Amino acid sequence: MNFESAKSQLTKVLVTEEQIQSRVAEMAAEIDAKYEGKEVLLVGVLKGAIMFMADLSRALNISTSMDWMALSSYGSGTVSSGVIRILKDLDAEIHGKHVIIVEDIIDSGLTLSWLQATLTARGAASVDVVAFLRKPAAAKVEVPVWLVGYDIPNEFVVGYGLDYNERYRSLNCVAVLDPKVYS
Repeated sequence: MNFESAKSQLTKVLVTEEQIQSRVAEMAAEIDAKYEGKEVLLVGVLKGAIMFMADLSRALNISTSMDWMALSSYGSGTVSSGVIRILKDLDAEIHGKHVIIVEDIIDSGLTLSWLQATLTARGAASVDVVAFLRKPAAAKVEVPVWLVGYDIPNEFVVGYGLDYNERYRSLNCVAVLDPKVYS
């Protein structure tokens, strides 16, 4: 999906397709430099990180394995319950591996903070976080993040894996969703 086909539902583009490609390549180069010669496991957080994880893994020169987790803190409501549930756990053993959590966006940081602690407790050699987007104004806890693609305002964004009601994930940019769509 490109911007033109969805522009009536969007208010502005925050990150273009070209900016996405350029920043992913820069982030991959930093990962290559830090993790050369190490056993690395990329852990994508479903569903939003799918696009970023695919692009990032293809841009890497180092050898990595990949796995996925799905987490929820919402249950059936729209307000976080504060209790993290694992909907899909890792298939891979992480003990002794260097784990890179690949996130689409960091909002409050609550779920990510819990995930870092959990993977560390499982015996990972190290746990780093690589996020494509971060909303500093939405943070409720301080989460150590190694690499961030872009800091963005605290607005509702879609595209590049981010969705509203399972729509807009395949949008080739990151854009602010017009409030009239979800009001």
